[in-house]
Amino acid sequence: MKILKLLNKTFLSILIIFSFSIANSFSENEPVDIWNIDKEQIQENSENKELISITESELETEKIDVFNMQTKKRSDSIKVDETLNSKEIKIIGLYDPEDFGLKIDMWSNSNGDQLKYLFSNLAKINLSSDASELMNIVLLTNAYYPKKNISEKDFLKIKSDWLIKHNNLELIEEYLIKNDILNLHPKLSKYLVDKYLSESKLDEACKIFLNNSEPIKNNYLSKFNIYCLINNGKKDEAQLIFDLKKELGFKDQYFENKLNYLFGYTNEVDKAVSEKSILEFHLAHKTNPEFFFEPKENTNPLIWKYLAASNLLYQTNEIDLDELEKIELIEYATHNKNYLEDDLFQIYKRFQFTIDQFLNVKTVFKSLANIESRALLYQSVLLESDINKKIELMKLLKEAFIKDKIGNAFEEKLKDLLQDIELDQVSSKHTSFYLENINTDEKKQTKIKYNDDLLHQSKLIKYFIGEYNQTKAEKDLNNFLKKIKKDKKYSISKKDIILIESLKSDGIKIDKKYDNLYKILGSEMPTDIQVMVNNNESASTILRIIEVIGQDELNTLDEDTLFFIISALNQLNIDSIRNKILLKVLPLKV
Repeated sequence: MKILKLLNKTFLSILIIFSFSIANSFSENEPVDIWNIDKEQIQENSENKELISITESELETEKIDVFNMQTKKRSDSIKVDETLNSKEIKIIGLYDPEDFGLKIDMWSNSNGDQLKYLFSNLAKINLSSDASELMNIVLLTNAYYPKKNISEKDFLKIKSDWLIKHNNLELIEEYLIKNDILNLHPKLSKYLVDKYLSESKLDEACKIFLNNSEPIKNNYLSKFNIYCLINNGKKDEAQLIFDLKKELGFKDQYFENKLNYLFGYTNEVDKAVSEKSILEFHLAHKTNPEFFFEPKENTNPLIWKYLAASNLLYQTNEIDLDELEKIELIEYATHNKNYLEDDLFQIYKRFQFTIDQFLNVKTVFKSLANIESRALLYQSVLLESDINKKIELMKLLKEAFIKDKIGNAFEEKLKDLLQDIELDQVSSKHTSFYLENINTDEKKQTKIKYNDDLLHQSKLIKYFIGEYNQTKAEKDLNNFLKKIKKDKKYSISKKDIILIESLKSDGIKIDKKYDNLYKILGSEMPTDIQVMVNNNESASTILRIIEVIGQDELNTLDEDTLFFIISALNQLNIDSIRNKILLKVLPLKV
């Protein structure tokens, strides 16, 4: 019945040896382009020799993972360029260094101990969008690994931990697939497939395995790949891989029972439900037509999310108001964004209260159970006509949520309620609460408005966009400085100086008669950053700049801080990143 019976272990050994022989015959004397290296070609000869020498007994003792082995893939994936015999070239990233004014050896002068310290500090900060953008650039630009006092494994972990914290699934997916590095990043790969599956996006989760060129070493990812093959109608291939794995010692009765149902070998439903992983939970759901699961507060958040995405959570209109435990779970799920706030507040509207309770709401709500008190406060908010009394009730309701550590359950609804109120209607007593919670999202200001009365907002900014050449920029700069020198009322700002110094860094010359037009004061660069700059530690310098920016957006930084950031980038000739920063902090935006 199973394909494994057509194979034996001796045949498997021959197949592996034959595949390596074919791959090696195609790999001799080919030129190396490190930007277009096929990841399948970067394999060490020493590894190949070890694999070729595998005997039948070694297959048994070493338990080699062939969970994802496919005959064609295996022969295609082992291609070795003989010119790489003594070199290990590993360039893993998404961006070309030149796109950001960086170099492929940007980590070469960095000290690993210092890097670990910097990354440890950065991990404790909720970086702003500007700082996060810089972090993506420095970590995902194609470059050699740092070598001093840090291992490749440690550096890869740093990348993985950042991407997980940043939680940009599309970026993670692109990084893993483009570099074909499931085995290098098993934790990151598992994070990606689990997140997609928790959102019921199975096709997205399986995409990571489609073009994988080598056997998957991680057991969990191997099982996920098996399931993806079945889901994509490739049952024979899935069966072969699973049988090979079993032959080499794999045991997982829960997984096998679910697969037997999916393969069609049995119609008997295994009703066991495992919460060990989102994959095992998903398999329980997909192999049981009558699947039902009642989550608890300590249920894995991924399973909560999966239940919500798969419409397996309680229907709020069917919940009995006496089932307070279920309502508590819904509040908890809403706090974690697994229930819509509107659904929760529809439950609150179903509670019934007396006129006297509404009239004395500020006193009565304190004597009620937590859920009922929130329901009374919410209904009172809807009934209250006085604007400031309404806001006061909203504040009490928000505090009630926060007290029970479910404050996120009253965010969007609070914004919606405040949206109908104008700021001039709000008393000074409630202004702070109003401004902190109202939806203040505005369209991003992206169009630059030029102001020729100020140097740093003048059309000279076009130089950093690439619309001015150096000759025109030099002419316009000197003309503007001439105008400033004549105008006794004009005071050169630190942003003006930032612009001038950046232009000078690019080789744009100013007349000597303007040398004394300004002095640089109050912008001393931190000593450690200057040392990094002097040592040409470009990547480490950017990390320190990210740490300085921290939770702040660039346009909120003080001018002294901006000055030394731009000064550091000028000294390192990292013009592309410098220009991105300048265009965020200098011009007017409309």
